Amino acid sequence: MSKQSYRVCFCFRRRFKMTVAQAPEDVRNLFEMYSENGLMNADGLHKFLVEYQKEDETTTDDAQKIIDGSKHLPKNGLHVEAFFRHLFSDTNSPLVSLGVHHDMNAPLSHYFIFTGHNSYLTGNQLNSDCSDVPIINALKRGVRVIELDIWPNSEKDDVHVLHGGTLTAPVTLLKCLSSIKEYAFVSSDFPVVITLEDHLTPDLQAKAANMITETLGDILFTPGPEVFKEFPSLETLKKRIIISTKPPKDYTEAKEDKDKENDSKSDKADDEVAMKKAELHENKPKQKKAPEYKRLIAIHAGKPKGGLDECLEVDPEKVRRLSLSELELEKAAETHGKQIVKFTQRNMLRVYPKGIRVDSSNYNPMIAWLHGAQMVAFNMQGCDKHLWLMHGMFKGNGQCGYVKKPDFLLNTNEIFDPEVKHSEKTILKVTVYLGEGWYYDFDHTHFDSYSPPDFYVKVGIAGVPADKQMTKSKIVEDSWVPSWNQEFEFHLTMPQLALLRIKVHEYDMSKTDDFAGQTCLPVSEIRSGIRAVPLMDKKGDKYNNVKLLMRFEFTNPS
Repeated sequence: MSKQSYRVCFCFRRRFKMTVAQAPEDVRNLFEMYSENGLMNADGLHKFLVEYQKEDETTTDDAQKIIDGSKHLPKNGLHVEAFFRHLFSDTNSPLVSLGVHHDMNAPLSHYFIFTGHNSYLTGNQLNSDCSDVPIINALKRGVRVIELDIWPNSEKDDVHVLHGGTLTAPVTLLKCLSSIKEYAFVSSDFPVVITLEDHLTPDLQAKAANMITETLGDILFTPGPEVFKEFPSLETLKKRIIISTKPPKDYTEAKEDKDKENDSKSDKADDEVAMKKAELHENKPKQKKAPEYKRLIAIHAGKPKGGLDECLEVDPEKVRRLSLSELELEKAAETHGKQIVKFTQRNMLRVYPKGIRVDSSNYNPMIAWLHGAQMVAFNMQGCDKHLWLMHGMFKGNGQCGYVKKPDFLLNTNEIFDPEVKHSEKTILKVTVYLGEGWYYDFDHTHFDSYSPPDFYVKVGIAGVPADKQMTKSKIVEDSWVPSWNQEFEFHLTMPQLALLRIKVHEYDMSKTDDFAGQTCLPVSEIRSGIRAVPLMDKKGDKYNNVKLLMRFEFTNPS
């Protein structure tokens, strides 16, 4: 290597790779506090991890393994640069790393569930292709509820999956089922629920039942003829696939009711047409229902006749699933908040996007979670900010796709009222020290053609209305390795439902600021201390190198 090339390489390293000279003052002070003669030995590192990082379960042997894993170092300790590098490593996660640690022996209704909407669509809701690929991607990410709209094919002899009444190109039910079976448990052993929006005739229901039974085999959970009085526990449902839909009888009655409703709306000019429709319906040969199809349904869905009171009625003898659109939930929450919470303590509530979201966008999930809704159904193929919240919620509990609902939503003695404002429970202090990795993960002219980028960070809370807040750091100009050293403080009334939002942008004076990374973390699982926080792209995929060094501290309100 020539002297000139070496100089360029050396300058490159100093400019774009984090060095100990850029370590925050807090890091330097901590090293001095827990080290001797310029080295932090296993005892000192162990003391730091327990006292400052609040890692109470850590042993001296664990500390020694960290030292042993550091390259080109003496076995008796870390120097300051190695200590800094450990803090900035992927092993120093901001989240509790205990795997699945919630109680998984409670009924299925006691959990928030990572839920997809129209899981087969590759893009928008109107004319995108239907495929098993988005289903596979969702399962790999940890989604546990897959929705399939099933329709007769054009020849009426097979079952297709598509978004009815649109130009979406279909995919066969068999292909979707095969992919679900193959990928159901790659990210989690806990059950996958298939919600079927059924538009089939009884003969095709029987065919669909055979497909489901033969394709899924032993992993299909078949409950038998009786409806559950209480849902089974997650632990007993491991490695099983569950079917949820309206039983055939309920679907037929609902369709007839819809026909009657449409007929009643016809004016006098349409009376003759309505009469002919009724005659045709009267003379049409009645088809037998498919009992084998009904036997597959473990979670019975349906909306009872009547108003909200009837829909939310709790039957002590059986449990069921109710579906509401985001707008229906918002309206119901205004008048029936406590009733919804009571319903969701035993029964399942699925919330889905309103029909005008043809671009496959999503809605704020917080109102649904605040009322105990288990299945907050989201379009997983997009990259909107609400989907980031969904990803954040299900980073919890080992990313298994199930998060135990807070105790206040499960208390049957005192039903939680979502409308009541609560007092502060905790204060979260967040310090954003610095960041690195953009030089390696982005094209060097991605942000600015002729100068290094000007980064700033937005940090805030997504949660109940009283906890919502967004703050912004200063702009650090012309640096691939920005250092902010700013602290932010958040007063939380419901930390159990709070999510910490972190976004980095590059300031642009002449146009919209450029996106430079984001993540969302469940506050209830954030670890105290100084942590390395990896950032994601807009779709929620982790960058290879981009991360922030941050500090988290929880204190009690005064």
